Amino acid sequence: MADVATIYLRIVKERFLSVKELGDRTFNQCTEEDLHWSMDKNSNSMATIVQHMSGNMLSRWTDFLTTDGEKQTRNRDEEFERKRETKAALQQRWERGWRVLFQTLEELQPENVEQSVTIRSEEHLVMEAIERQVAHYSYHVGQIVYIGKMIKREQWNSLSIPKGQSINYLEEMQNKHGLESKR
Repeated sequence: MADVATIYLRIVKERFLSVKELGDRTFNQCTEEDLHWSMDKNSNSMATIVQHMSGNMLSRWTDFLTTDGEKQTRNRDEEFERKRETKAALQQRWERGWRVLFQTLEELQPENVEQSVTIRSEEHLVMEAIERQVAHYSYHVGQIVYIGKMIKREQWNSLSIPKGQSINYLEEMQNKHGLESKR
């Protein structure tokens, strides 16, 4: 049987992939104009959130085990400045951040999970640092999805079980796994 750290690393990679996929599927439904829309001057657009997430990923996951997760080269405040990038440029920025994250996760070994790393001079176990980022990225991707839903309204293609389809979905899953319906 695999050890807990090996299982943890596999699961966390799957979680990050799932979070990324929600963002990808939202971007696929949106136009360049949609990506730059914000409710008001104090709200972030999807583009701004992408800038921030990518900056965070590059800072946190570059030299993850050996340097502070808040790199001196990072300018966090600049990530929230409105920039007019093309959809293609935003997607490249998005992919670059995720690529660094997944490359780092692939390089981690089970014995690294209990090591310490620092973020803003604060010590964390590797597992804590990873969980911190899972929560952070899930939060922001949730914002991206919600903004996409607000913009697309009736044209929005659900990324999860559509309203009113929970029972059908449960039955499909039970059939898929060879279980009888509980209805």
